[in-house]
Amino acid sequence: MGSSYLTNPLVFLVQTLFGLYILAVLLRFLLQLFRADFYNPISQFLVKATNPPLKLLRRIIPGLGGIDLSSLILVWLLKSIELLLVISISGNAVSLLGPVVWAIPELVELLINIFLFGVLIQVILSWINPGSYNPATALLYSLTDPVMRPAQKILPPMGGLDLSPMLVMIGLVLLKMLLLPPLRQITGSPFL
Repeated sequence: MGSSYLTNPLVFLVQTLFGLYILAVLLRFLLQLFRADFYNPISQFLVKATNPPLKLLRRIIPGLGGIDLSSLILVWLLKSIELLLVISISGNAVSLLGPVVWAIPELVELLINIFLFGVLIQVILSWINPGSYNPATALLYSLTDPVMRPAQKILPPMGGLDLSPMLVMIGLVLLKMLLLPPLRQITGSPFL
């Protein structure tokens, strides 16, 4: 009774702490990849929060063609440790290789969700406070622009109404539905 009482809060705590840091590292990677404003206060926060482990990894893992491989390796490693801890806390035995492989579909889902929620937040902000500037909005546009630009070419604004965010969100949800189940099945993920 005692262990099951503490299991859910402990799993929640592990998922929250790891999830926030994984999100910070992945956002840093994406913002760097899309050449977002480095001097933005939020960018600076992400850099300072994620710099210590990345400095160590960059000594071992060089970048490749402008892509920060050390950030991707760190995200993968952190997600693997999170999954290992969650499964262990839940009382299940697991090999070390399982979480390393299972982390792949979980990170793909996180990546899709970042764009999905980024577009959704951008739409809500355009309704609430259109045309205003703040550092978060600027980064949000830098982050979502690579997925929004092609959609805006396919579906330009009609009569002052931009439906391209809806097209992007439908596309991202379809991508999740079509990509994640086979990816989880291939990796043998218990998180179906």
